[in-house]
Amino acid sequence: MPNLRIGLPTRSLRLPLRQALLKAAELGADGVEIDARNELRVADFSQTAVRQFRKTLSDLGLELAAVAFPTRRGYDDPSELDRRVLATQQAMTLAYKLGARTVVGRVGRIDEDGERRERLVGSLELLAAHGERVGARLAAQTGAESGAALRSLLEELPEQGVGVAFHPGELLLGGYDPQEALEELAPHITYVQAGDAVHDFAERRVVEVELGRGSVQAPELLGALEERGYDGWVTVDRREGQNPAGDLGDAIAYLRAL
Repeated sequence: MPNLRIGLPTRSLRLPLRQALLKAAELGADGVEIDARNELRVADFSQTAVRQFRKTLSDLGLELAAVAFPTRRGYDDPSELDRRVLATQQAMTLAYKLGARTVVGRVGRIDEDGERRERLVGSLELLAAHGERVGARLAAQTGAESGAALRSLLEELPEQGVGVAFHPGELLLGGYDPQEALEELAPHITYVQAGDAVHDFAERRVVEVELGRGSVQAPELLGALEERGYDGWVTVDRREGQNPAGDLGDAIAYLRAL
């Protein structure tokens, strides 16, 4: 990936959004991923606010890599489903206005069949159609289900209707092999979140760690993505740790070195 574009999620910096944007530029990121549920309110973004936000990014030499929209429930859950779908559509519209083509979210539990599966497919069809209209596409984050299960779901949807936000660290945390998931999902991957994790044998669990210090084989995964023609964003991710800015800066340098 000779023209690798590296971003970071501003929420990982644990700073107010304006300060997080300044820090992202300082760390050498090419772009940022913002959280449209917890860092800003979609309803508050007038056309003036959109123009001002885009100018701020431009002044800092940043692009908007993606918008995250982490809903509390998946699109398989009937509780307030219409409201959840509408809110996601609004986030997709805002993402495009702000300059991003990807909205990252968790789709929910993927059953093999039944009412829950039908509800999930129907909801994602609505979101896929909205994405086609507004120009920003939903990307299902990996980790909660196997690559094979997610692929089977995507194959029921319109072609290129919903993409995949490939997160190897979350796959490890979920008990799945990132390389196997990549093989299953490669044609659908539209966004990459470069997180890492490792087995903590003392605590008998998998824990998130700084990129390059865990079990994720980043060079191999990036090489496999390049072979398949992936040329999108790679966003470094860090959920834990006492020094998020330092860890994210190291992760950016690690990817540049590759």
